[in-house]
Amino acid sequence: MQEFTEFVLGRSHALLRFAYLLTGDRHLAEDLTQEALVRAHRRWSGIVGAEGPEPYVRKAILRQYLSWRRRRSFAERPIAEVPDPLPGTVADDTAGRVVEADAMWTLLATLPRSQRAVMVLRYYEDLPDAEISRLLNCSTSTVRVHAFHALQKLRAALAKDRVAPAPGGHT
Repeated sequence: MQEFTEFVLGRSHALLRFAYLLTGDRHLAEDLTQEALVRAHRRWSGIVGAEGPEPYVRKAILRQYLSWRRRRSFAERPIAEVPDPLPGTVADDTAGRVVEADAMWTLLATLPRSQRAVMVLRYYEDLPDAEISRLLNCSTSTVRVHAFHALQKLRAALAKDRVAPAPGGHT
């Protein structure tokens, strides 16, 4: 089991990051990663092959994320607005980037699980549609439809946020 220990030490950070991108929740990402690694440990001799164990573990994380049992874990939501900085503190460009990243996470959290999974696999993992369809066990056209609808929702939400009503309530 030395190989398993080396794999966990070497790849657990990347696997945790992948799970976090799917969930948007650090603790749930840790749970998903741990469960996937437990499953991998049980089947270690059967999953270590030419591609190595990482594709198996990533797919296990993805399946856990998409599973029905986990839906109740998403009842908590982040606050709608970031509070103003405390008096006497300097809000720098880093704060602006954090606010933008939080806004994107908030938008991603509004997507259905399958659409969010496609977005993470496509834009974070940089996987082609064929690989995403294999991981999600669906057709490539379904992957493209999920991506299309997700991008439509994200664009609409971003456009809505950019259009502020004119003073006096007139648009």
